[in-house]
Amino acid sequence: MLAVALVLGVSACGSSGPSITVYSGQHAQTTAALVAQFEKETHISVNVRNNDESVLASQIDAEGSNSPADVVYTENSPALEYLHERRRLIPLPSSTLAATPARYDSPDGDWVGVSARVSVLVYNTRLLTPAQLPTSVLDLAQPRFRGKLALAPSETDFQPIVTAVARAYGRAAALRWLEGLKANASGHIYSDNEATTDEINRGNAAIGIIDQYYWYRQRAQIGASAVHSAIAFLAPRDAGYVIDISGAGVLASSSHQANAERFVAFLVSAEGQRLIARSDSFEYPIAAGVTYGPGQKPLAALQPDPIDLAALGDGSTALALLRQAQLL
Repeated sequence: MLAVALVLGVSACGSSGPSITVYSGQHAQTTAALVAQFEKETHISVNVRNNDESVLASQIDAEGSNSPADVVYTENSPALEYLHERRRLIPLPSSTLAATPARYDSPDGDWVGVSARVSVLVYNTRLLTPAQLPTSVLDLAQPRFRGKLALAPSETDFQPIVTAVARAYGRAAALRWLEGLKANASGHIYSDNEATTDEINRGNAAIGIIDQYYWYRQRAQIGASAVHSAIAFLAPRDAGYVIDISGAGVLASSSHQANAERFVAFLVSAEGQRLIARSDSFEYPIAAGVTYGPGQKPLAALQPDPIDLAALGDGSTALALLRQAQLL
């Protein structure tokens, strides 16, 4: 998600009843739908501050015990792991953690997975055929994609892919790969995956790598007849084929921990997960028994890189490599 200075309050702040503050790095429309239903059911007001998750994680750490945040809700797990390492989160109730599969939750139990996305190739169907697509994310650095690649290196969604490549092939190889991407994407480096998806659809670039929901959102927004792109999966277990987990945790500094825990529990409740499934989020709900609309490859049928959340870590490896490659 684009790092912006925008800070928005989703709910009215004038209520005299109980309230919590959520720092959200999730997409605003996803958060708004969940907040509205939670407020309706609990009569707890939720003040939401939206920003890029990496900005919010750094802000929480800087604010320390004075942070007004009660809950942090992120698009990807590294920001949560960053806060875990700095002991900014508290352990969640076992009932909340049990709502979603353990492999999608904090290894130490202080944040819970809420939804999932998967990285895919997006390509312009007028410029490339399926037979011309790479099977490995490493292939995007090949000279045949010079001038054709679109890239959003500042996207937090891209960091897990970089981490997975470094884990699979080593930091030196990952740096060479990033340098190849930079050369191939010259003139087509964008601020976020929305721009990447749009520019590829317009034919200004031929191919990129995004999380799948950006493509589905664009199709819903502009209509299928205006879509000139498609998505494709990399080879099973490829380092570029990564499941990203959105999650939430309660701040150790919160003065409203009980209500904050209620909000996090709602996110992974059957109702919260159904809201995600029915919304225009196009993310995968991850609680057992919750189904989502047709058209997407089922989460259980995906064959991603087996890298786990602990190995994805706090994103510091990816950030260091991106800076070294001068992509940040």
